[in-house]
Amino acid sequence: MTKKIAFLFPGQGSQAVGMGKDLYESFDAAKNVFDTADKTLNKSITTLCFEGPDEDLKQTVNTQPSIVTMSIAALECLKSQFDINADYVAGHSLGEYCAMYAAGVMSLETTLKAIQKRADLMGQTKGGAMAAVLNASEEALSESLKEASEVGYVDVANYNSPAQVVITGDEKAVAKAGELLLAKGARRVVPLAVSGAFHSKFMENAGQEFEKFVADLELNNAEIPVVTNVDAQPTTSAADFRIKMPKQIYSSVHWTQTIEKMAADGVEIFVEIGPGKVLAGLNKKIAPEAKVYNVFDKASLDAAVDALKSELIMA
Repeated sequence: MTKKIAFLFPGQGSQAVGMGKDLYESFDAAKNVFDTADKTLNKSITTLCFEGPDEDLKQTVNTQPSIVTMSIAALECLKSQFDINADYVAGHSLGEYCAMYAAGVMSLETTLKAIQKRADLMGQTKGGAMAAVLNASEEALSESLKEASEVGYVDVANYNSPAQVVITGDEKAVAKAGELLLAKGARRVVPLAVSGAFHSKFMENAGQEFEKFVADLELNNAEIPVVTNVDAQPTTSAADFRIKMPKQIYSSVHWTQTIEKMAADGVEIFVEIGPGKVLAGLNKKIAPEAKVYNVFDKASLDAAVDALKSELIMA
């Protein structure tokens, strides 16, 4: 029996100056993606990824298209070295656009234009705060959010793993929730350096604007199920993506539930494609029995291809 495989794509925060450079220099598949991004977006994504500076790369309007470009370049390198097909794809927040590309929902140019528009709208939305919460019980989280909501709006932005959630909302309400969570036994609460309260109702206007943009976007039905952030459900219909893409901007990212869904459906191997190893780390907490490989540079690509070949031959 063949082992089921899922491709995962990281989100904002995984970026680093220099990402993708050796893939670009080693593989035409990567060079083509980066060159297309520079041309399509009319700015040098190549320079942002390879040279930064870090301050520029950290700006949402640059971060999102840069990570998407690098991740898709890494995907194309993997496909050029090994004929491998995923049973599922998923991406964390902006990574979902790479997943949709991998599933054939959008062309490369359409994916790049869509992520740039999303980044522009999210980057324009100011105000609010976010904080990562480590090792809080579900009960403590529920009680703290309820109590802090008397100060202002606060909600869960990301269900990252059983040991980590990210809260979002009004600055005072997020701070209050953090205090309450620590008092109720959370190990740590870490304020995040973000330009706005992502995945919250602060982003509803951005979502509504994006809905108008998505209405005219050329979308196909997915060739591989995309397990979407908003509901952790396998999605293949173009009409469903058109609804979920704007909604994702202001809804919680159900990442824990996404990985649990794929693991429950028999996925034994996850391949994280894109900068960093954030998702691999989260996977150890969500589905520790599953194997995870990373593709973010030439060395990791070579190692992943060797491992996957032996995994699939042995299967």
